[in-house]
Amino acid sequence: MNIAQIEEKLSILTSNFDKENFIYDFLLTYGLPKASITRLRKGNLNLSKDENEISWKKKLYYREENNKDLHVTLSEIESNLSHKQRFVIVTDFETWLAADTKTGDKLDIAFKDLPQYYDFFLPWAGMEKTQHQNENPADVKAAEKMAKLFDEIKKDNPQDDEAFVKDLNIFLSRLLFCFFAEDTNIFSDNQFTNALASHTKVDGSDLNAFFDEIFDILNTHKRKRGKLAAWLDAFPYVNGGLFEQSIEAPTFTRKSRQAIIAAGELNWKDINPDIFGSMFQAVIGVEQRGSLGQHYTSVPNIMKVIEPLFLNDLYEEYEKAGNNSKKLNALLNRIAKLKIFDPACGSGNFLIIAYKELRRLEIKIFQKLNIGIPFSAISLTQFYGIEIDAFAVEIAQLSLWLAEHQMNVEFFKAFGETNPTLPLKQAGQIICANACRIDWEEVCPKGEEDEIYILGNPPYLGFSLQSKVQKSDMNFVFPSSVQYKRLDYICCWFYKASLYSRSSNAKFAFVSTNSICQGEQVALLWPEIELMGLEIFFSYSSFGWKNSAKSNAAVIVVIIGIRNICSSPKYILDNEKFRNVNNINYYLLDGLNIIIKKRGNPLSDFPEMIRGDMPIDGGNLILTSSEKDSIISEKPDLNRVIKKFIGASEYINNRERWCL
Repeated sequence: MNIAQIEEKLSILTSNFDKENFIYDFLLTYGLPKASITRLRKGNLNLSKDENEISWKKKLYYREENNKDLHVTLSEIESNLSHKQRFVIVTDFETWLAADTKTGDKLDIAFKDLPQYYDFFLPWAGMEKTQHQNENPADVKAAEKMAKLFDEIKKDNPQDDEAFVKDLNIFLSRLLFCFFAEDTNIFSDNQFTNALASHTKVDGSDLNAFFDEIFDILNTHKRKRGKLAAWLDAFPYVNGGLFEQSIEAPTFTRKSRQAIIAAGELNWKDINPDIFGSMFQAVIGVEQRGSLGQHYTSVPNIMKVIEPLFLNDLYEEYEKAGNNSKKLNALLNRIAKLKIFDPACGSGNFLIIAYKELRRLEIKIFQKLNIGIPFSAISLTQFYGIEIDAFAVEIAQLSLWLAEHQMNVEFFKAFGETNPTLPLKQAGQIICANACRIDWEEVCPKGEEDEIYILGNPPYLGFSLQSKVQKSDMNFVFPSSVQYKRLDYICCWFYKASLYSRSSNAKFAFVSTNSICQGEQVALLWPEIELMGLEIFFSYSSFGWKNSAKSNAAVIVVIIGIRNICSSPKYILDNEKFRNVNNINYYLLDGLNIIIKKRGNPLSDFPEMIRGDMPIDGGNLILTSSEKDSIISEKPDLNRVIKKFIGASEYINNRERWCL
């Protein structure tokens, strides 16, 4: 059940319903199981005996109320809930009141307006809007609108050949830019959405021609345009490569046209580019929509990488400089020359956060220098990435442009002047390629004096879960001397980053599953990194890295920072506390670099173990509890030779078996 279907069904339902069956049909609209609704209708699941009420454990408390103030009724129900119902609904079919007991959100609307607020009940459809301290409601709303829009476009354009998918990716990124531009003073206020609504047919039949014309105009300098209608010529020249490539716009209908207008009516200036890429990818990957809030978990975790890798050091230099203009200018010059490189950049979150943090530090320095009207020297060309997914590359580049504009706005608020956003400059150096196969120095060239920071969250995948292509990647990356077949896929990034960083002014830090610092992988990977003259200089102890996506298991991760060996401090971070240490070993402990290797012979003088406790008797000597009891009842003396049998299955599933 997708968002477009939910809203459409809800519109039909509220315009033609009978009061007795409305709530059951309402629940079915969100894709709740028909069998459960049937049982609820028959009373099997209904914990209430009142004919005007439904009390469904963990799901719903519903009451039709005609003789009492609805607000009072809602308050009374909320204060007396005993079965953890997620939603409380009270209605007289003129007014609709609802409460989300998990988030604390409330809904107080006219009943006829219910379809406009379909998103309130999306958790029933498995689309949880997780609450986090960094949550921005505008991001969630944008995700929902874009998901609906994507569903409608795919319905109108069912083809999925490579050329169409590529054009659709570019089209969606351009559409996103236009939405953002008209709400952030890049375009005039609502310029794009108003033009679309006013100059296209209601049935959407000419919308693809409209987009072809608009995109061409945005790529044409004012002085090169011919005579145009005033509304069309009013659009600025954008450039930057965003509208340069000629694409074929998809086909549209009345519904998809309306979905675009509805998305444009949001206030896009409140959207965060640093998390929008993840949200947009969740929109495109329908199977990823378990939670439209899943991307909110990433920003604070990204800071756990950025701060100890380079940001804390920059701020320390900033504090030491005080008001010394020479030292502050030296720091400005240093920041303007940094290179930030994410070799598994996805939709660019790490790069965007790093860019915004550097711009904010630059603002602080300028404020201390008090030199009149400054201009930022930090460029998007300092940011490099490799990503294998073509659509993610489009979104990463777009999100960097949007982040640049947002920081220009912050800069303007501080100083009254800023670098112009248009025409767009070159975006970050984001390359669509397999990071395991491409030479990283081709992507991010490495000069002798360059200060480079490599960072990111590369793909994990244990050795047993790797595809044939990924196993081939491992074979490509590692020399024959390394027993790579037992390593996790992420080890490719650690190895290539080590090769890139050795004997240079480069450091790297990755989020990784903690398995690479445990067991046999330590002996297989870390001696290779040690031979390159590198060391761990900071680490985060194991912590849960998870989101609220449906069927998304929590992953236990570590963050590991690596540099060329030097005498600078090292520290372990545990529960947000820094602990200075003499050395961080490959098990991420404060201790010597001792590696416990796999042994082929016992440490002590014990006889050789041929097998472990593998039962190879065909089951003839293993007994169930009833078989054991039956034998002992007949032959009590056999009790001394019957022992409890515990293998993995018995231990995990709490089964009880016995053996002779």
